[in-house]
Amino acid sequence: MADFIIPLLSLIALEVILGIDNIIFISILADKLPENQRDKLRFWGIGLAMVMRLGLLAFISWILKLDKTLFSFFEIDFSGKGLILILGGLFLIYKSTKEIYHKTEINKDDAPVAPKNSSFKQLLSEVIILDIVFSIDSIITAVGMVKELWVMYTAGIVTVVIMLFASKPISQFITKHPSFKILALCFLMMIGVALLAEGFHFEIPKGYIYFSMAFAFLVDIIQMKTVQKND
Repeated sequence: MADFIIPLLSLIALEVILGIDNIIFISILADKLPENQRDKLRFWGIGLAMVMRLGLLAFISWILKLDKTLFSFFEIDFSGKGLILILGGLFLIYKSTKEIYHKTEINKDDAPVAPKNSSFKQLLSEVIILDIVFSIDSIITAVGMVKELWVMYTAGIVTVVIMLFASKPISQFITKHPSFKILALCFLMMIGVALLAEGFHFEIPKGYIYFSMAFAFLVDIIQMKTVQKND
């Protein structure tokens, strides 16, 4: 029994850690919608992530072929997975830098008095793009950890349930504290750089990335508590 429980728990823990990126991205996009539509975007975004992962597991033999070299350029081998990671990384870097620019560089006088809410379908399509990237990366990582298909299915379902419960509190926290929204965008930019680097076979250990994110988060918490105490 332990032969199945330990890999299952390990995979769930890994999926939850990787899912934090997805939750942060969805939370920031949901903030652009009217309040009555935010929960809907979170539900659909995370729900579609589960459907994609479970659906892609049915084509796992095809997914694994994405790791094979398609062509080489300047002595760098590019696979289907690598190209997906590169495109996903560029998309994530573009979205995060664009959001940071709008929140830090545009003066209030230049901004429209009543900004138009983004379209629900447009934001959902952006979530789906990231869902595809993270799902393929997650499945290939999972195959390296476990061999049993039912373990991957179980881990995917449990992870999505956890993400559904965690997404709203995380989203509310980010919305309530604007400084953390900038920090979250910087996290997404870092993840985008990591995906881009991995696509070019320069893998940055995920432990370094998440440790630096946790440290920056801790510093921001301390700063926020200090400001509140002084006020």
